[in-house]
Amino acid sequence: MSDNRVKHVAFVDEKLLATFSELKSGKFEEKQLVSYIERAIDDLKENPLVGIVVPMKLCPREYIAKFNVNNLRKYDLPNGWRLVYTLKGNQVEIISVILEWFSHKEYEKRFGYRVS
Repeated sequence: MSDNRVKHVAFVDEKLLATFSELKSGKFEEKQLVSYIERAIDDLKENPLVGIVVPMKLCPREYIAKFNVNNLRKYDLPNGWRLVYTLKGNQVEIISVILEWFSHKEYEKRFGYRVS
């Protein structure tokens, strides 16, 4: 059974979108990260369920308080980068809402895997 809902990808807020746009004019590594994120966006448009489900007990409280997140997914980018997103939707569309991206080390810290 295929899901015929329209699939969109959005950034959680204007600040994150601006940060993404600024990366485009950055150094080589930042431009490379942009290409990773753009590939993730393409994948999410194709299949919003492509990411790994993060159990809600591991979801940072900040995401719940700030963004009213009730589901969380992680998309592994190349070179140890991580992109986290949540799904919003209805009978007509599914929206993958990008919350953050960060290095693996920053990801571990945000999710409480590392205490430094």
